[in-house]
Formats: sequence, structure tokens, C-alpha cells
Amino acid sequence: MKRIFNAQLIGPFAAMAIVALIVALTTDRFLSPGNLSNLFLQVSIVALIAIGATIVIFAAGIDLSSGSMIALLTMILAQMLKFMGLPLMMALPLVLIVGGVLGLGLGIITAYGRIPSFITTLAALIAFRGLALTFNNGSPIFSLDPGLEPIFYGKLAGIPLPFFYLITFYGLAAFMMNFTKLGREIYAVGGNPAAAVLTGINVRKVQAITFAIAGFMTAVGAVLMSARLNSGSPNYGQTIELQAIAAAVVGGASLAGGRGNVLATFMGAMTIVIVQNGLNLNAAPSSVQSIVLGLIILLAVGIDMWRSELSALLPSAFRKNARDKGS
Repeated sequence: MKRIFNAQLIGPFAAMAIVALIVALTTDRFLSPGNLSNLFLQVSIVALIAIGATIVIFAAGIDLSSGSMIALLTMILAQMLKFMGLPLMMALPLVLIVGGVLGLGLGIITAYGRIPSFITTLAALIAFRGLALTFNNGSPIFSLDPGLEPIFYGKLAGIPLPFFYLITFYGLAAFMMNFTKLGREIYAVGGNPAAAVLTGINVRKVQAITFAIAGFMTAVGAVLMSARLNSGSPNYGQTIELQAIAAAVVGGASLAGGRGNVLATFMGAMTIVIVQNGLNLNAAPSSVQSIVLGLIILLAVGIDMWRSELSALLPSAFRKNARDKGS
């Protein structure tokens, strides 16, 4: 358990707690039961997508396609339910499969085509949104299925179902990254791909698998998005890929790859959603929210880039303080 609950969680947890305290001091509505429930429902979709984004980052990749993939997958699900007449229990697994296949396709193009993941997923971001617009003449599709909304709003023993989704998928991701061969290979590929090749790891295969996982998790998020609004729309998921990446980086994942804790990603997602929730409660305009999100991403990436310098400065500061006390 120490491999999972280690020092990598302390910083993200402290950041989340500090942000929550600041927001709670600015408005008494933050700690109301209704707002906390809405906060948890709001973070569930971003946090689930962020699992896939984090695993791709662990392997030194980046996935910019998840927002547009959500739009495409919600339209595919809507098409299946509304116009093709497929039962819900058949349409849901099909959408999850499509998400995994789309992610795998991006992974194969990136890994075996030797195209940088930034370029591959940037192209997919544009293409998937365009494909979503080809359904229903680019118009949203509403009232998909009466059994869809309970997937998001349903409760078990009084606890919202998204809580169980988060526990399940984060538990599986943490187990995979800490206790399986694939998890060790993902860290190795991200940390030093040349050394990973020398140890017999199929680097390209591992990279492709990370994108398949990201595609699957995006499909899970797409299902919840459709269930939340009982609809599909080519406009869904805008900027959600940036929130997912920001959640991973705020959670301590290194964009250089090979370092991070997937559980800390949830705390990163919570931090971002708490900031957005606080701005909403304080009636901040959407333009301010976008600016703040951009600053959070910039700060998080800056901290990642300056990590070695900051870690070197802290011990030297402690040593200087000790010398001053000794004198």
C-alpha cells in the first residue's frame, strides 16, 4: 500500500485542501450539501477522462483528442438509441468499444507511424469534431432513452453512482500502474524509452495500449455526459481535454513521462473543479473562468518543468536555516 499512498499524494492533497479552504472562506454556499453533491457530480466526468490522459502522459505522450471524441461518441450513442432503435444495454458496450478502437487507432498512428502524439491527437481533435457534425445535420439529439439518466443520477445506498465509478476505475488504474507488468512498462517507456528497448519492452506496443486505455476512458466519460443530459451533441466536451491534462499535471504527473501517481490525478481534478465552482458561486463571468483555467495549466506545467530546481532549493534553504539557528 505504501507504493500507492506515498509522498506523491501529499502535495496534490495539500493543494486541493488549500483551494477548498479559500473558496469556503469566500462564500458560505460552498459547503452546503447541495453544492457539494453538485461538485462531486461535476468532477466525475473530468476525473474519469483524466485517468486515460494521465496514463498517456506516464508514457511521455499527450492526448488532445478526448473532448472532440466525447462529442463524436455522444452522437454515435444518440444515433444508436434514437434512430437505430438499439436497446440501451447493447448500445453502451458498443460505444465503449468504439472509444477503445479510436484510441487504439491514434496509438498505432503515433507509435508505429512515428508521428508525435501532439500532432496525431491535435488532428484527431479537429477530425472527430467534424465527424460529430455529420450526424443529424450537426444538431443535438435529445430524449435518447429513459434508462440513460439513472446511470448518472442514480444512487446506491443513498450514494450517487458516479462515486462508485470513480472508486472502481481509479482502483483498477492504481492497481495496474503499481502491481502489473504493463504498469511497470508504461513507467519505463516514459522514463527512458531507449533503456526500455534494451530491457526487451515493446515500446510501440505499450504506447499504443496507453492510447487505447485513454480512448476507453473517454468513452466512459461520453456515456456519463449523455446520461447527464439525456442527449448527444457535437458541442459537448469542449476544452475537457485541457482540464484532464491539467488534472494530471496538477496531480504531479510529469509531462516528460515516467513519473506520477494516478490517484493524485483525482486530487488534481478536484482542485480544478473546486476553483471553477468557487468562481461560479462568486458570479465570475465565463471569460474569467477560462483565464483562471489557463493560468492553472501554465502554473502546473511550470512547476513540473522547475521540479528539479525547486527540490534543490528547498534542502538548501533548510540547511541555511539550520546554520542560522546554530550560529
